Amino acid sequence: MIESLAKKIGVKFKNIELLRQAVTHRSYLNENRDYALNHNERLEFLGDAVLELIITEYLYNNYKNPEGELTSWRSALVNGEMLAHVASEIGVEKFLLMSRGEAKDTGRARQYLLANALEAIIGATYLDQGYEVSKKLVLSHVAIKLQEILDKKLYLDPKSYFQEKAQENNKVTPSYRVMKEWGPDHDKHFIVGVFLADELVAEGDGNSKQEAQREAARLGLEVKGWI
Repeated sequence: MIESLAKKIGVKFKNIELLRQAVTHRSYLNENRDYALNHNERLEFLGDAVLELIITEYLYNNYKNPEGELTSWRSALVNGEMLAHVASEIGVEKFLLMSRGEAKDTGRARQYLLANALEAIIGATYLDQGYEVSKKLVLSHVAIKLQEILDKKLYLDPKSYFQEKAQENNKVTPSYRVMKEWGPDHDKHFIVGVFLADELVAEGDGNSKQEAQREAARLGLEVKGWI
């Protein structure tokens, strides 16, 4: 089964067990004491550094923008939310090895697991195949997201940008209000509305108030045509 993940990412592993380890969460070992491999945290540590170097090199070689802009772009490419999104597109989730408890959690914790697994996969690829194959993997799945980031201005903090545009166009500071919340403490869910005076512009959802506010601001920018 793990071979199909290798095929999805286009990497021919000499040691396929490295890829299996990359999708093994620490919690899986607690329920499977005789499991032959370690968990993926060391691979994640390595992959994080490899990913950042490849993205940094890509931006440096292809864009003449100032350091501050390139830093913002890099952050938008390698943050947990983007990496979880890329991992979902690849289909990493169905290969994750985790405890039954972790498997039930579909909120922010799952996004965190996916992002970490993708970094571990990059680390495993680097160990098994070296820098150039890792580079091909990162460029084809992560760096390709840059145009979307630039088009949607995802490198900007949506709340700050929405406030800037609201003050510029409407002469008003936006406010946020929790419209609905539910779920246990470990898996809370919030729907937050962003308002301009009494006008509800958009609603965003997330596993924290801050996350829901950012999503509401991002959608608000689209509704208002400010991006």
